[in-house]
Amino acid sequence: MTAEDGAASTESGDTKHDHRVTMMYHPSHHVLDLGDAERWFERVFGRTSTSIATVLGEAPAGSGRRNDYSTFTPISDVLFDTIDPQRYILGDVQRYPSVEQPHLKGFGWYVDGVADLYRELRSRGFRIVSQLDEVAEGDDPPTAGPMPLFFTVAEDAGLRYEFVPPIPFPLDPRVEPDWVLPAVSEDDPLGIECCSHHTVLTDRPERALRLFVEVLGGTVIHEGRDDVIGATSIYVHLADAVYELATPDEGTAAHLDWAASAPQDTYHAIAFKVVDLDRAERHLRAQGVGIATRTDDAVVTSPASSLGVPWRFVTALTPGDPRVH
Repeated sequence: MTAEDGAASTESGDTKHDHRVTMMYHPSHHVLDLGDAERWFERVFGRTSTSIATVLGEAPAGSGRRNDYSTFTPISDVLFDTIDPQRYILGDVQRYPSVEQPHLKGFGWYVDGVADLYRELRSRGFRIVSQLDEVAEGDDPPTAGPMPLFFTVAEDAGLRYEFVPPIPFPLDPRVEPDWVLPAVSEDDPLGIECCSHHTVLTDRPERALRLFVEVLGGTVIHEGRDDVIGATSIYVHLADAVYELATPDEGTAAHLDWAASAPQDTYHAIAFKVVDLDRAERHLRAQGVGIATRTDDAVVTSPASSLGVPWRFVTALTPGDPRVH
């Protein structure tokens, strides 16, 4: 399966778009120490990480920026970006607040026709900001150097979502024309087949659906209970991924996580489909990763022992998921 197989339609209802989401760009995860995170991914996921500085090079003296602020970790069909906010400095300003505990923060997409998407978002009342958090007002999108790059505002979209054009990116193997989903390796300690879905917690699913479905062209594929986290959920297929928009029950760990950033949404978790759930659980426990939940078809890790993320490992994809693995 190529990165663009199963891409979302450019039509949503009666609306035709001049843009197309091709795939998720990457999740963003904020941590206290990049070295600790790299070692954790190598030990627990069996994956190596590479610093963005290998692409950007050393920041010139007096540039007011650092180029060693993040590392990228390919995990099956997900490119995972880990950021140390204290290193993310542009214009001599730390652009993200420091964190006391690691946490998923947001994600974004590669988009064909990204300038057209920018104009449609603004026409629909979504405020757009640059990477310097400057509100965009013109007809052309903000850029990072020559490349269009911009974000939604969480108050409008639920989260700070990022948009970039499909670009050659040395740290993303999925952008290569001949890329296919890798088969499960015999020495993969978790036996990951693919990403099942990403979970966004919200008490306003209609806000996220307006972006995911009406603007980006995603399709609702399933609605129902998520008893693993205790939530009522809507699942959207968009390009190469599925997104769970979950409204958590009060008193659950998911509700506590959402409440910490309410009334905005919360990027809560990532679920991976694995070949053998028992095998995955044995490895996690052997590496000192606590298990918060274990059911017949899911394992969820304790965030305290897994970089602040309740990683979920499952035996099946979401009902209605059109992807074939």
